[in-house]
Amino acid sequence: MTEHIQPVTDDPRLDGRAVRRIVYSGDVIATRVQELGAAITAAYPDGDLLVLGLLKGSFIFLSDLVRHIARPLQVDFLVASSYGDAMESSGVVRLLYDPETELEGKHILLVEDIVDSGRTLNRLVELLGDRKPRSLEICALLHKHIATELHHPTRFIGFDAPHEFLVGYGLDHAENFRHLPYVASLQ
Repeated sequence: MTEHIQPVTDDPRLDGRAVRRIVYSGDVIATRVQELGAAITAAYPDGDLLVLGLLKGSFIFLSDLVRHIARPLQVDFLVASSYGDAMESSGVVRLLYDPETELEGKHILLVEDIVDSGRTLNRLVELLGDRKPRSLEICALLHKHIATELHHPTRFIGFDAPHEFLVGYGLDHAENFRHLPYVASLQ
């Protein structure tokens, strides 16, 4: 995917906080999410599909994505933490909420906001694989392609992400910026 760059304008949602640039506009994201929904629909012609969102970062992406998947599905969530207030993953993954939905025999689509180190996804794929799903795939809005430790490929990718700290459209820094309708780079 081609990187889309727009200068940051005066956005009252930022409240004067430092955002270097808009990397992906809301319109560009909306178009790509619609394309991903169509690809996912085609990839799962039959069977039970569970779209499993990794909270908190995936919630906006997941809510837009499932509205573009034209087939029956279920939605549930996982909560894992590896960042805290830092700008880099600590490498220690803590599961804070486990899905209550039965996973055995279902197609599982794990929805992530961004793939960077791969540590969190490795832990989650291992955990979910033990529950005997029919299939297990990953869909990520953003992929930095720096995950040297990622053992399971990301099948559906929204955008190739620049090597910057990104916020907006669900992605945060210390719980700020999630509500932005675009993806931006922090200074």
